[in-house]
Amino acid sequence: MSRIGRSPIPLPKGVDLDVRRGHVTVKGPKGMLEVDISPRLTVSVENGEVLVQRPSDARSDRAQHGLARSLIANAVTGVHEGFSKNLEIQGVGYRCAMKG
Repeated sequence: MSRIGRSPIPLPKGVDLDVRRGHVTVKGPKGMLEVDISPRLTVSVENGEVLVQRPSDARSDRAQHGLARSLIANAVTGVHEGFSKNLEIQGVGYRCAMKG
């Protein structure tokens, strides 16, 4: 199995996940996100964790498995914590200042 695909996604409190064939809807305090995935994959919620399973070890199923798990995990993070960008400056000779 895919290392990424087989790891469960923890579902925080206040986040709801609705699964329909090929479509996952995630609702949380920061909004709602929808993710389309391959209809061959099975998504289930057990004990507060989301599991993504694939039907076979075919190359396309393996690729879709990890992709779907990553997309769902990002959607869960987005509706629970929100997204942010951080700028990290490394090196010598750069000057920056916070404004506003």
